[in-house]
Parts: sequence; C-alpha cells; structure tokens
Amino acid sequence: MTSWRTSRDVVAELLWRDESASTNADLVTLATATDLAEFTTLLTDTQTAGRGRLGRSWVAPAGASLAISIYLRPRDSHGAPLGLERFSWIPLAAGVAMHDALAAVIPDLEAGLKWPNDVLVDGRKLCGILAELVPSGDAAVLGLGINTAMTTAQLPVPTATSLDVLGVAVDDDLLDALVAEYLRRLRALVESYALADGDAEVSGLAERAIEVCATLGRAVRVELPGNELLEGTAVGLDAAGRLRVAPADGAAVVAVAAGDVTHVRHPS
Repeated sequence: MTSWRTSRDVVAELLWRDESASTNADLVTLATATDLAEFTTLLTDTQTAGRGRLGRSWVAPAGASLAISIYLRPRDSHGAPLGLERFSWIPLAAGVAMHDALAAVIPDLEAGLKWPNDVLVDGRKLCGILAELVPSGDAAVLGLGINTAMTTAQLPVPTATSLDVLGVAVDDDLLDALVAEYLRRLRALVESYALADGDAEVSGLAERAIEVCATLGRAVRVELPGNELLEGTAVGLDAAGRLRVAPADGAAVVAVAAGDVTHVRHPS
C-alpha cells in the first residue's frame, strides 16, 4: 500500500481508508463531529458508493481509481470565513490544480478542464470533481475521483479514460507524486483566492481557469435544471465562475450556474 510520504508533508493530516462508501460523506461526518485542521485529506482506492454531480453514482472496481476528499474552510483577508457565494470557484480551482499536477508529474498527457468539474485527456474524462458544504455553513469538502488502473473494459462510459488506458505506468510513487502536487497546487490556489476576498480576477484563479478550460470557444449543449436545453457557444466565465453561453439562435448570452454540459462535435 502506498505510504503517501510526500503527500503527507503537504497537509496537516492525511487519512487513508482501505474502503469507503464515499470519502466526501466520511469527511463531512468527521468535520461535523470534530474540529478538523484545514486541508485534512481522506483517500481511498476502493469507493463503493461514490457520488458525482446531479445525483449520479461514481462506481469503479476495487483498486482501479483514487478518491480524494479535502476539508476546506477558507478565510478572507480579515480572517473571517469566506462567504458561501464565493465557493462557486472552488471546484474550478480543483480542476486547475489537477490539470497542472498532471502536467508536472505526467507531462506527456495534454489535459483540459471541462466546465465545471471534469478533467479531460484527449477529450475523455479522467477526473470528476464534487464539492459539498459542511453543515457548519462556512466549510466545504472537495472531492476528486481519478481513474487510475481501470482497463478499457472497466470504464463506465465510452467518454471516460484512465491513466492505464492512456499508457501511464501507475505505481505507488507516481500516485504519491501526483496527489502531493495536486494538494500543493490546490492549497496555493484556494489560499490566494480567499486572501483576495474571493475575487478570482485579483487572485489570478480566473485567468488560469480560462487558460485551461477546454469548454471555452466550443459549441456546447447544456441540459439546464428543469430539462431545459440550451445550445450555443461557450464564450467565457463570469465573476462567479458561471459559464457564459451565446445561444445559437442569437439571443442574449446566458450565464449558466448549473447544468450538464456536452461538447458538441460537428461532422467533418
């Protein structure tokens, strides 16, 4: 089993579970019962009831993926809890951090961020991200699942991929280096964002997210809450991290806060 020696040096506490129904749920429970240190991290390679956005399940064979959950309680420049209205950038920070960690540890991979919460390689999903509020109201648990050793036959959908499928030799040292780099970069992004009082422009988070977001400039189909469908072109991110979509019918640009986004491929 991985010792996570390098990763443990990055955060105050790193907890390993041989198996977890949901690392996010486990960490929320811990945060509710105890006073956790900022950036306490919980890991497992066997998650039996993982959750994704929009109530979807996240299922993987034992040992074939890695689930990482991190306790965040960001403080602004005055030491006060960051307002919940500023938490919308946190999943984007996670996507940027994993994008940059992959580039540092496995430079042959060309990753991109699919708004709001997926990391893609070669247009296929390698990582999914889910942030959940802790009942205290001023903290969150940020979960990330990365497909590590899944074979092609084990991938849940044709639009997914894994490090193994991408030809990466997955071993304990690589996973420790990747997690450590992710934690280091995420911590830097979140702390600078919070100290800028939740201003993504001032902290540089917005600029970096725009740089790596593979959704921008693409034709997209967005399934909005209530089964409403929006088709158009993703043209930017607004101050709250919402996706700005210019509808195909020429109507005014729509700021999308939540929705299931599909990158549309036009026939060649």
